[in-house]
Amino acid sequence: MGDTIRKVNYFHVDAPNKAGEGAKILSALWELGVNLLAFTGFPSGRKAQIDFIPEDTDSFKKAAKRAGLKLSVKKTGFLVQGSDRVGAVAEILSELAAAKINVTAIDAVTAGEGRYGAIFWVKTADVKKTAKTLGAF
Repeated sequence: MGDTIRKVNYFHVDAPNKAGEGAKILSALWELGVNLLAFTGFPSGRKAQIDFIPEDTDSFKKAAKRAGLKLSVKKTGFLVQGSDRVGAVAEILSELAAAKINVTAIDAVTAGEGRYGAIFWVKTADVKKTAKTLGAF
């Protein structure tokens, strides 16, 4: 496959589902020097759930506290980076399906210049099996 797949820590916060909330939170983290590997947000009831995949978990937690963010407990997800090609994500999902692993959610995007990336989540009970199936580190 040639992709790099790694386990990552992620956290989420609940925020008001209104214009500018994501910008406010990201700006606060930016000012505190936080580098994110991935970020995603979506409506959740009357609020929004914002997921953060930080490059450095400890620095992120300290910055989030300084920014007044109420973080969820640490959870595990997977980050994929690789050469863009037809069927890249289908390959990963097919391997997981063959191993009877259900993907809770996935986001994938082309990164330009022949690269793509994806983040995905599985149930906690499937994290070790997923890592082994895909050779994630």
